[in-house]
Amino acid sequence: MNFPRRLSVLLGVSAFAFSMSAAAQQAPAPQKAPAAQAAPAPAPAAKPKASGSLEEAYKREFAFLEAEKTSLQQRLGKLEQDAAAKVRAAKQEIERLQNQSLSLSVQADQLGQRLADAERKVDVIDEGSSIVDATLNQASSRLEKGGIKLPEVEETQDKAKAEAARISQVDFAFAKATDLLGEQAEVRTVKGAFFGPDGTKLEGDVVMLGRIASYGVSAQGAGPLAPAGEGRLKIWSVPNGAEAARALLSGSPPNPLPVFLYDSLENSVEPKKGKTLLQTAQAGGVIAWVLLGLGVAVILLAIVRAIILARSATNTEHLVERLAPLVAQGEIQESLEIARKARNAPGRVLKVTLENIKRPREQLDDAISEAVIREEATLDRFGAIILVCAAVGPLLGLLGTVTGMIATFDIITEFGTGNPKLLSGGISEALITTEFGLIVAIPALVLGNLLNGWAERIKNDMEKGALRIGNVANGVQVRDIRLSAIRPKAGQPSARPEAAPVS
Repeated sequence: MNFPRRLSVLLGVSAFAFSMSAAAQQAPAPQKAPAAQAAPAPAPAAKPKASGSLEEAYKREFAFLEAEKTSLQQRLGKLEQDAAAKVRAAKQEIERLQNQSLSLSVQADQLGQRLADAERKVDVIDEGSSIVDATLNQASSRLEKGGIKLPEVEETQDKAKAEAARISQVDFAFAKATDLLGEQAEVRTVKGAFFGPDGTKLEGDVVMLGRIASYGVSAQGAGPLAPAGEGRLKIWSVPNGAEAARALLSGSPPNPLPVFLYDSLENSVEPKKGKTLLQTAQAGGVIAWVLLGLGVAVILLAIVRAIILARSATNTEHLVERLAPLVAQGEIQESLEIARKARNAPGRVLKVTLENIKRPREQLDDAISEAVIREEATLDRFGAIILVCAAVGPLLGLLGTVTGMIATFDIITEFGTGNPKLLSGGISEALITTEFGLIVAIPALVLGNLLNGWAERIKNDMEKGALRIGNVANGVQVRDIRLSAIRPKAGQPSARPEAAPVS
């Protein structure tokens, strides 16, 4: 019988015993019988026997349970010991595995570092090999121009033989390059052919300054030589080139010596042609043409305004000096004739002044102001337009810069950056429009301010002349003011300039 079953039996027996004892306590006490019935009373003595057997069974069951509990506790203690031993063993195994993992990680890092070092060494070796190959290719192309070829290298699977062959090529290239440099440092004269400026083939002497410059001398022409393509030479037209070539051939080179330096004779060199203004504007696009037209308009407006100011800029002071004595003497009509003959802005202002000379001073001043304002419209003509053009020029240049860069980015998006010639159009538009904008703005700003200053001087001279004529007509003449009159010496009263009547 297992432990749970025994426990259930024990609980059942305990419950039964508890119920029996409770029933015995609740039963009523027996009534005393008459004497006739007293004999059968000892019969219930059998109940204590049954209760004692139940108690013994309970004790036996309890003892069994105690023994079972002790056994289970012993088994539990053994299991706990076994579990603790397994936990310790597992911890030791985990610690061992962690140490092993750490050791393997360190080894992996060391191996990775060694692998990275090995890869770097391989890259260095490959780079060195690439440099050697590039050097040999460059040396081969250079030496072939001098008529020297590098020895051929046979293909082989043996790396040692291949490296030895490359080393021999390098040694050969350096040796021949040294000899070639020695030849290029010499000045030699050979017989040869070259082309004249008109394309005719000429025969004569060729003075070679190494392999970087040449001079040709023949009966039909002479001068420095430039590459004509495919190893040929042609005369490069420079001032005093023919005399310098003949002097060099005779052994007395001039100082300075005109020279055309070249690197190769394979490609022809042509004189660079300068761009005209129209070609530059064409490269700048529509905005460049707008700026060009704006610049022409500024020039024309400045010329017209300068002519207007020149016609108005007579010697006002000289005219006033002629009119003042006549006005002082009362010769107003003769003064009017002189003012009419002036036919310019100061003359017209003085004419209005003389026509209103007999009016009160306030009315005279109003007439003078009106005449000056009337002439200002002519003197200020085109001044604002020129300054507006000066302000608009850089803005148009900036607009051209933006449109040019947008065109450049569109080309990059469509074709990429592999061909720089495709990008030159947008870049040219951006730079040329900026240049044209500044070319228009700077002179326009300078001319506009100069012409405005000129006009202001003319207006000031007109107003001063008219006021002086009015003062003379009213019998007032302003004395010359000197510094000594404004700043008296110490201890003296200040002397102010005053108006004196005309005698």
